[in-house]
Amino acid sequence: MSANIIDGKAIAATIQEEVSAEVATLKAENDVVPGLATVLVGEDPASETYVRMKQRRCGEVGIHSVGIELPGDATQETVESKVRRLNADRSIHGILVQLPLPDHLDEERVLSAIDLQKDVDGFHPVNIGRLAMKGRDPLFAPATPSGIIELLDRIGVAIEGREAVVLGRSNIVGLPVSMLLLKRNATITICHSRTQDLRRVVKRADILIAAVGRPEMVRADWVKPDAVVIDVGINRVEDPSRRRGYRLVGDVAFDTVKKIASWITPVPGGVGPMTIAMLLQNTLIAAKRIEGLG
Repeated sequence: MSANIIDGKAIAATIQEEVSAEVATLKAENDVVPGLATVLVGEDPASETYVRMKQRRCGEVGIHSVGIELPGDATQETVESKVRRLNADRSIHGILVQLPLPDHLDEERVLSAIDLQKDVDGFHPVNIGRLAMKGRDPLFAPATPSGIIELLDRIGVAIEGREAVVLGRSNIVGLPVSMLLLKRNATITICHSRTQDLRRVVKRADILIAAVGRPEMVRADWVKPDAVVIDVGINRVEDPSRRRGYRLVGDVAFDTVKKIASWITPVPGGVGPMTIAMLLQNTLIAAKRIEGLG
């Protein structure tokens, strides 16, 4: 047996096409163009790359994109002031502050400054709080966790009643995806560095979300037969045979685990493309909501 490969790139492209069509209709029928502003503080190469990718994808679907770049030593007041100006800008419907911020900045204060209706990245403390509460829903959920749920839905995996194990408890992926799965009536276990007998716990999973940041940590003997495995990890490992001297691998040993699982995401090409697709979708939703059109 070999697992079905979840083509996140293809699914993300489909979502992008859907967003593009809706953006065109919104402009033609209501003269509204969704706008997304990105705020980048400092010169972290990975963050710069992510922001450029987001801006390029915005252009592809017809979303107006504005990039705010601030030096790494920008003050708390400077960053928050930029966010408040974007809150007041009627051409901007979504605001994304690229994380992580430099250490001297108070991340929570910056995220709290974003207008709740423009928090398309889903990290405003109120949106995160609503995500964690029974009977309440956030205006937006974080893009990568939302993308994971969208992958499961689009390949037809039932979530309700299944046992889901999340390996990792970060604020960006592990914790919010756990809450989204719980809202869909899965039974949740969150694993971390203090989890006892980790292999035994992970092997209970009908749905396994690996988001721990350790190359190929999850081996075949950790995985329940026919489990659905979503690998969020992106890790560089040395590989002299590659032109760049390295290759990208996930948190799951793909070549062996795919022989056990029923579905599995590759790295790259699995979860990664979904993050920007969900951000575009959230920006469209924000524009329609703010403009009173949906």
